[in-house]
Amino acid sequence: MLSCSLDRTSTNCFVSLRSHDEFKKIIEDSKEKLVVIDCYATWCGPCRVIAPKIVAFSQDYPDVSFYKLDVDEVPDVAQELGVRAMPTFCFFKGGEKIQEVVGANPPALKSAIEKNK
Repeated sequence: MLSCSLDRTSTNCFVSLRSHDEFKKIIEDSKEKLVVIDCYATWCGPCRVIAPKIVAFSQDYPDVSFYKLDVDEVPDVAQELGVRAMPTFCFFKGGEKIQEVVGANPPALKSAIEKNK
């Protein structure tokens, strides 16, 4: 699993969300910074296939915060986000959900990041 501490002073990487409280804090703290949440499942083949590309995006866009949410570990957050398929990427800015990309589609993800950063 890709993860790091909440101290993001080094290279950009994913922080795994493990509770509804963590999710709420991250969204409340998003202010003007774009937050991307990768909603995935460990058993999801497309999630595993796209994972290296998402890591690359996290390095290419250091001003964007990337988080991973295992839908099986935190189902209440997945339900709140309306996740129906994996992977689903939820984009937040200013404390609001502003966009969603469903599926392992790197060009669509890059476009959404560029549009909203």
